[in-house]
Amino acid sequence: MEATGYVFKYGDNIDTDVIIPARYLNISDRKELVSHCMEDIDKDFIKKVKPGDIIVGGYNFGCGSSREHAPMVIKECGVSCVIAKSFARIFYRNAINIGMPILECEAASDAIASGDQVKIDFDRGKIYNITKNETYKAIPFPEFIKEIIQAGGLLNSIKEKK
Repeated sequence: MEATGYVFKYGDNIDTDVIIPARYLNISDRKELVSHCMEDIDKDFIKKVKPGDIIVGGYNFGCGSSREHAPMVIKECGVSCVIAKSFARIFYRNAINIGMPILECEAASDAIASGDQVKIDFDRGKIYNITKNETYKAIPFPEFIKEIIQAGGLLNSIKEKK
């Protein structure tokens, strides 16, 4: 499993209200909901993000409310992975449950800059910064999480096992 894309970088404590502001949670049209992803911290994010791009954050990415909308809108706008120094546990679990790859790696979070091109080898836990010709090591997913992500989420994974 691999991903390659350009980076959108944010700082520490990026909470779910920044990822998808609560004022939009009553929108039932998924495309319209996704159009508000990250708008309170980066008004141009949704205009610039391309399939495969990567978000890099600092400590405690996804803190705040436990809403599943946060990882869903990130995944739906085409982001292939979120890399951070650490994740709020409920965000981490919600991301895995919907099949959104996320990696914890302090070195990558510190070194990677917005706009860098990054390639991720999920099986090895390797993050390659193509722009800077650097490599960082994250812990690869355990097999059961890899299966959930490859299936596109927990429910799909369960269905595949029946």
